[in-house]
Amino acid sequence: MMASEARSGKGHAAIIGAGIVGVSTAIWLQRAGWKVTLFDGKGIGEATSFGNGGVLASCAVVPVTGPGLWAKAPAMLFSSGQPLFMKWGYLPRLAPWLMKYMRHCNAADTRRIAAALAPIISDSLADHEALARGTVAEKYLHPSDYVYVYNDRSEFESEAFSWSIRSEYGFQWDELSGPSLRVYLPQLAKRDSFGIRLKNHGRISDPGAYVKALAEHVISQGGEFVQTDVSDIEISNGEVTGIVTTHGLQKFDKVVLNAGVWSAKLMKRLGIDVPLESERGYHMELWDPSETVPAPLMISAGKFVVTPMDGRIRLAGILEFGGLDAAPSEAPYRLLEKKFRDAFPKISWKQTTRWMGHRPATSDSIPVIGELPGAKGVFAGFGHHHVGLTGGPATGRLLSQIIDGAKPNIDLEPYSPLRFK
Repeated sequence: MMASEARSGKGHAAIIGAGIVGVSTAIWLQRAGWKVTLFDGKGIGEATSFGNGGVLASCAVVPVTGPGLWAKAPAMLFSSGQPLFMKWGYLPRLAPWLMKYMRHCNAADTRRIAAALAPIISDSLADHEALARGTVAEKYLHPSDYVYVYNDRSEFESEAFSWSIRSEYGFQWDELSGPSLRVYLPQLAKRDSFGIRLKNHGRISDPGAYVKALAEHVISQGGEFVQTDVSDIEISNGEVTGIVTTHGLQKFDKVVLNAGVWSAKLMKRLGIDVPLESERGYHMELWDPSETVPAPLMISAGKFVVTPMDGRIRLAGILEFGGLDAAPSEAPYRLLEKKFRDAFPKISWKQTTRWMGHRPATSDSIPVIGELPGAKGVFAGFGHHHVGLTGGPATGRLLSQIIDGAKPNIDLEPYSPLRFK
């Protein structure tokens, strides 16, 4: 046990949400001397943190809303071969958020968003190593390359703006032309493909088990987990007094809202209407594959990730808008499998499992991190879109510093909960 983790005299914090952000917050608060209790109605690591691509995608500082999306999106929505889907009955409800989201499809906003994401995700492997050190979760954490696979060099060159931004934030890469890519990735069908290999990235070989192992460490150090939904945050005279669950009002010194897309409802009860939507993400797992891949791959033509995991390969990606309540669609699964078979026709597997979940998407692609105005002692950390696993440890550490009265070494203004007012 770390000496700092043995103390709990500073106060008691309730953390709403037991995904990677909530569990990271709990660990760093414990190490600072706080007592913590995690709350989650779905269980530990059972929502978005279970179903992500498993990649520590430090280079993913460029948001989806880059220049040109306005022109591309309509064709993508009406093509069954593109990784963007819409449940059209949800469009009237989505429209206000979507208009705000699409306003950022320009070069200036892309650079501004990248500047906000970089401090949260650009050193993810080191952030995870620091978080998991001394816990059984370390066995799921693996340094690795991250490889973008393009049909050819011209397809890579068409994304020059995105790669120029990555270069500005210090990311370097090796080019893998047809022959060198075939040596690195012999399973790939297209012999004249082009690859970009980024080193110093990482992968999690079982994301759900990883988050559970981190939470078990929290509990072993005196923390608690309660599987229940939180219906309200109690405020008295502008200061937090506790939370309301199925067990009634429970008193806490601090409350941290790390509930992903489900955070919006509680934020609204506190007077802040965050434009937050679900980016419905899909994954398929191919169990006992005949071959695996050497590192996480971004298959650019299909905009999906192929990640080697314990005993299986995970295919993750696809963006669907359809809200929190609708059942999964079949078309995204079919597309994932088709794109994978096109790229790797010689790989076979014994069993397929499928998942759909909800990535928390703010309208400006920047997470919400900080103390809530008018609710002293309530802190938020959510809205990471598709980089929640990547940025979870850094977000948790920032929140612990703010709660503990330490001064973070980055400007928190871009993440302010007030920016939507």
